[in-house]
Amino acid sequence: MTIFERLYIAVFKEKARRALFTKGLARVEQPDLYPSTEDGAVHFKHFGLIGDIIYAIPAMKALAGEKKIHLHLQINQKTLYKKSMKHPNQGKILTEKSVEMLAPLLLAQPEFAVVDILKDQRIDYDLDEFRNFPFDYNTNHICRWYFHMYGITADLGQPWLKVTPDTRFKDDIVIARSFRYRAPGIRYDFLAAYPHVTFVGLKEEYEDMKKAIPGLKHQPVNNFLEFAQIIAGARFFIGNQSFPFAVAEGLKARRALELCFECPNVIPEGKDAYDFLYQPQFEKVVKELERLSMKK
Repeated sequence: MTIFERLYIAVFKEKARRALFTKGLARVEQPDLYPSTEDGAVHFKHFGLIGDIIYAIPAMKALAGEKKIHLHLQINQKTLYKKSMKHPNQGKILTEKSVEMLAPLLLAQPEFAVVDILKDQRIDYDLDEFRNFPFDYNTNHICRWYFHMYGITADLGQPWLKVTPDTRFKDDIVIARSFRYRAPGIRYDFLAAYPHVTFVGLKEEYEDMKKAIPGLKHQPVNNFLEFAQIIAGARFFIGNQSFPFAVAEGLKARRALELCFECPNVIPEGKDAYDFLYQPQFEKVVKELERLSMKK
């Protein structure tokens, strides 16, 4: 294919994207940007994914102001993932178990007063409405999807999650890697040379990673508060674009993100934040995070 043919295709795609955006914009129903809230609380609804919920916290804080956050989670919605993308909830986005695991982490944040399953509660902000807007959600930053919808902002370089670190993992590189969003050509086998590497995540994900890192340890958790405490206490964290990295990003732990080139909608911001697409650079990032961890 010549450069002129590639240019023609690029221009055609750009015109098509603009046409789709313009057409969708004409159909969109704008949310209420100034709902009247009552009872000293602001009520939010979300149906997941759990990583999206973590990335929605800066928006919830901005919208709630000094009021308490009541988050009502809609369960058993059909998954947004393609069948080829493995997900632990067996075709559902959020389940009752998901809420049970997530609630302790959110309720440990002083801004949250309620995290429960959606029934007939009052809703001031439906955080799922962003999906009605004609935007390419494979791009940008998940946190900012909510900013665009409600006309708000927040400093994403600052932590929006706080937990007590689990100091048992102070010497460990903690990693998580879902089967989704893996970057082609990225290998983790070089981490076998590091003495303390711990995996947090599903057992089948751990078994897959253990093939590359034979000495890899697995740390199960009872809930996501324990999960966050491990990441906060770790030497540093490595993950791909899944829930564990959302937690690391919210905590502003030392972290490195395996970026998905097809869906780069997670952007590490703030101190000691790296992302990588290529193997030599990945190995360099790990050395740099190791150096930074020695300075603490």
